[in-house]
Amino acid sequence: MLCSAARATQAGARDEGRGAVTSSTDDFGGFYDERRAAAELKRYREKGPRPWTAALIELLKSEGVEGATLLDIGGGIGVIAHELLATGAASATHVEASAAYLATARAESERRGHAERMTYRHGDFVELAASIGLADIVTLDRVINVYPDWERLVEQSAARSRRLYGLVYPRDRRFVRLVISGMNLAFRLRRQAVRAAVHSPDAVDRILRANGLAPHVSKSVGPAWQVALWRRL
Repeated sequence: MLCSAARATQAGARDEGRGAVTSSTDDFGGFYDERRAAAELKRYREKGPRPWTAALIELLKSEGVEGATLLDIGGGIGVIAHELLATGAASATHVEASAAYLATARAESERRGHAERMTYRHGDFVELAASIGLADIVTLDRVINVYPDWERLVEQSAARSRRLYGLVYPRDRRFVRLVISGMNLAFRLRRQAVRAAVHSPDAVDRILRANGLAPHVSKSVGPAWQVALWRRL
């Protein structure tokens, strides 16, 4: 499963208010559409967070989230925000390029009773970054692997973190690269704009260190995913 924060070339309108989502046109040929969002929500309600997301959430909880603010970039249906708000986080900002996923996240936050503690921003985070404030915790769950200018994304998102920075990204292994190559071929054949990539963990770490973050903990989840947490120096 890829994350829906890949760059939208037509970002459309954005909503800076709480508890509301604007509609606009997404790129990526409808890949992250209502059907996929509904399936993700159904699975989440029945089984909880996916293993890699659950691992990141547990790492964050172990560092303390009481009263913290969250910035979740490419937040999908809002799993990280839902879970952290339920365990003491004060508020969350959810940035998402897919209008369908953002609307699904909003509906779920209303159902769970924490919509007033959520801020929704629709569009490309890199384009929005200058207007987004700092947060105690910044997370990107399976985002950098589908974003074209991933170095800029990591740099600008790191600058928004006051305390903790969490990533889930593909492990740099031959098996994972082969799988992603096959996925990209399928995307091309289906004329879908989304593409995935594997990036060097060392390259990611260099950018984060240059932005004042130090590696704290990293763990593999299954054969494909790495979950990592950095802390502000």
